[in-house]
Amino acid sequence: MPANRFNGFTNYGVGIGLRVPHYNHIFEQKPVVDWFEIISENYMVDGGRPLQVLDEILERYRVVQHGVSMYFGSAQPLNRDHLKRLKELTRRTKTPWLSDHLCWGSVDGRYTHDLLPIPYTFEAVKTTAERIRQVQDFLEIPVAVENVSSYAEFHQSQMTEWEFLNEVVEAADCGILLDVNNIYVSSQNHGFNPANYIDSIPAERVAQIHIAGHSKFEKYTLDTHDHPVLDPVWALYARAIGRIGETATLLEWDDNIPSFDEVHAEALKATRYLNPSATLENSMHFEQSLRHEVMHS
Repeated sequence: MPANRFNGFTNYGVGIGLRVPHYNHIFEQKPVVDWFEIISENYMVDGGRPLQVLDEILERYRVVQHGVSMYFGSAQPLNRDHLKRLKELTRRTKTPWLSDHLCWGSVDGRYTHDLLPIPYTFEAVKTTAERIRQVQDFLEIPVAVENVSSYAEFHQSQMTEWEFLNEVVEAADCGILLDVNNIYVSSQNHGFNPANYIDSIPAERVAQIHIAGHSKFEKYTLDTHDHPVLDPVWALYARAIGRIGETATLLEWDDNIPSFDEVHAEALKATRYLNPSATLENSMHFEQSLRHEVMHS
């Protein structure tokens, strides 16, 4: 397998998102966890309980920051106050990289608090990459951008989503947070082969992988993060590992959150896919599942 070491990105193993319902269990039981991912915005405060909890976590665990409000694809200037607070937090956590979404979500200072897809145009590549470069330069740490799940497409797009992602990260000289569940969700909503997405990604730029559960409805598939990872996503994860090599992997579980032990056990299933024979077997299973879905759609 290829080594994944672009721009300081290192395989830290399998982690889970740090969530409030699990605080007491973590502090009392001190479970062995490779690393925790935190939502940066939850800890960009001046003091109080959030920072107290974070400091206790940092005493025992590695933490990687993940953001939800950078909106690299928005046209407005970057919020400098936000960036200053973010930089203070990165110094506190010593996060090895910072991730956020390849999307837009703000206009004229108003925030939608949603992760909206970008039109895949060359003009959008230029403006988005420039914003990522500015953030990376200001924070002085590597940035990884995450592909989002989407439910609508722009007629003016000039390329596929994966081509857009590749163009952006090359122009910005940044990394990728590859969310394989988002790839699968979008493939179901827009009718493309998710294997083509995985096969087109520059492996050396992938810093981290997200896995999660989704929900399939009659007319669309929704990225819900409220139950275990489904088989097609595990198979797509196996395909990604086969191309990229062993990569820091994070399970997202954000609604109907069960016990810490259940979430951690689900995350650790990723280790079953980190050997060549499992990768081959599950990639073949994925292709069979995909053909089945196409035949019955």
